[in-house]
Amino acid sequence: MPDYIQLLESKLSPNEKQALNAMTDVARARQITVFLTGGAVRDMVSGASVRDLDITVQANPLKFRKDLERAGFTIIGEHEPSHTLYLRFGKQARMEISAARTESFPKPARPEYVPAGILDDLRRRDFTANAMALSLNEGSWGLLLDPLNGTADIWSRHLRLVNNYGFLEDPIRMVRAVRLMSRTGWEMEERTKARYDNAKAEGVISAITAVQRGYELEEIAYEEEPLQVLKALEAEGWLEHLSPHWTSHSADVQGLERLHEKFVQLLMAGLYPDPSAAQFRLLTAKLSPAHSSALKKTFVRTDLIAESNSLDAEAKHVLQKMTAKDAAKPSQLWKLLHSAKPEAVLWLFFTNKTAAVQNKFENFFSKWPEARQKIPNAILQDMRILPEVKGYDELLDKLTFAFMDGELPTEETIRKFAEPYSPPAPPPPVIVRRSRTVKRVTEPKKPKGRKAAKNADVAQTGDLSLAAADDAVAPEVAAEKTGAAAGTAKDAEGKPVSAKAAATKAAGKTVAQPSAGKKSEKAAKASPATKIPVKPLAKGKQEKAKPVGKVVEKTSQKSSSKSTHGKGKAQKAANVGKASKTAQMAKKSAPSSASAHGKANTSAKTAHRPIAKKAAVKPETAGKTAPKKASAAVAKKPRAKAVSKSVSKATPAKSAAKPKKKSRK
Repeated sequence: MPDYIQLLESKLSPNEKQALNAMTDVARARQITVFLTGGAVRDMVSGASVRDLDITVQANPLKFRKDLERAGFTIIGEHEPSHTLYLRFGKQARMEISAARTESFPKPARPEYVPAGILDDLRRRDFTANAMALSLNEGSWGLLLDPLNGTADIWSRHLRLVNNYGFLEDPIRMVRAVRLMSRTGWEMEERTKARYDNAKAEGVISAITAVQRGYELEEIAYEEEPLQVLKALEAEGWLEHLSPHWTSHSADVQGLERLHEKFVQLLMAGLYPDPSAAQFRLLTAKLSPAHSSALKKTFVRTDLIAESNSLDAEAKHVLQKMTAKDAAKPSQLWKLLHSAKPEAVLWLFFTNKTAAVQNKFENFFSKWPEARQKIPNAILQDMRILPEVKGYDELLDKLTFAFMDGELPTEETIRKFAEPYSPPAPPPPVIVRRSRTVKRVTEPKKPKGRKAAKNADVAQTGDLSLAAADDAVAPEVAAEKTGAAAGTAKDAEGKPVSAKAAATKAAGKTVAQPSAGKKSEKAAKASPATKIPVKPLAKGKQEKAKPVGKVVEKTSQKSSSKSTHGKGKAQKAANVGKASKTAQMAKKSAPSSASAHGKANTSAKTAHRPIAKKAAVKPETAGKTAPKKASAAVAKKPRAKAVSKSVSKATPAKSAAKPKKKSRK
């Protein structure tokens, strides 16, 4: 069903769609069931162009003629026995509306009509390809009704009779079969062809009525290739029964070919004329006036005759407008040709042979359409004029006409012309920036115990000798770990220690520190010297520590700075050699270190901070002798492990075992 809905949208012209919608509105207002039937459905399914619309309703259309006229339809003929109206809607849409019925033939070509449903109406038709219907009712729009499997015959390109006696009951169906085969190129199905030959041999064609003759003669003019159909009917002998005076020799063959070329050119230019009236004029060009008049009287519909008679007057009216001052510009002439009646434009283009008119038509077909290609899409996009903008199509038409007339030679003029259609510039985009996360500065953890007191004293006095004094604790620790294997003494926790380490621990010699008041004295008492375990050196590398005096501040700083950067076992071994060199230098500087030791003892009476065997320097001299980089090194975490090994080789354990002196106030 969706496929047939798509066919209704794609195969019909805009005028035919409007006619179909108007018809369904009238039927729904009267609550009448309506269907699209006959040749229109056949042409849509087969892919051919739709020439007319056949509508079937389950009611009598003659009773609502006024409703159809109010909806925009023009009644151009009627057939009261079959309850059929012939309508015209707009310029091109031709429509035939009839009541659903059944037919019986007591005599050939003399049917009797009885109202019936849509399925019975489809079964009384001529061929299966014409016995299909599409619903136009609300709720079933586009539903295909095909009770006789007409789609299969369409795909096989066959004409099959619905009734075995179809040609005998209604002989006009033989004429219709030839016309359809000439248009579509189909063939009769085998049994249908046999029945056709039998009916033709019996001569039942003579029973057709005048209405049937007029209807079929008029249909020849509506064909796309009317001369071809006329010759086919003439070859079968049916044209003699329809109109004995009208033959293929009565037609202007060259005129028909040239008319077809002009018709195609207008189609490519966007004009869609109905060539039926012009074709009828050329098909009867060589027919005598009396015979032509007799032929026209047989037509059931009067619109074809009226249009063919008015072609000359309408073409003359269009020519007067084309030569007037109002059509001097190309854009004005373009608008004139598109607004005029297309059938009149076709006839003028075909009949008028003056150079000025033909030159204008030549520009209309070839030169002026190029103006559409000159539309600067890049400039329009730069001005934000997109297809979504209101009035976009109107602007394209105006630009096309302006380019036709040569009014936009430069880009500046184009921008000025299109400026009223340019929408305002959009506001600048709002850039949302993420706020940077503020890094919180966390204070380093304060060292506990003796290290906190040392850092506080160094920060207050700036004396780097205090930092060096803490590193002097390492000799006792190194001596304790070195002799752990030989000694049998035990410490307070019950662990075995060497005798030398026990003596060093018991001695607990300290070096006095410059007094920093009562607070520093309490801090010194609260932070006893911590012992840092040191791995024992390998056998053969141990050296007896020679007793030396107090190491000067410069020597201890040098050894500690070098030892702190040692990494791995190779660095530890290098520190052992450095310690021995430091011990030899300490012998030479013994007097100076002794004097410094004396000064430190005098100052220790005020500070009274226990430091294990460390040389002290006066606060005023420490600031001068200590390098600036050493103050920054004190703030870092001391690497006491490497320093302790270097100092332990330079200072013997016995020198550290001096009694602790208390300061007296």
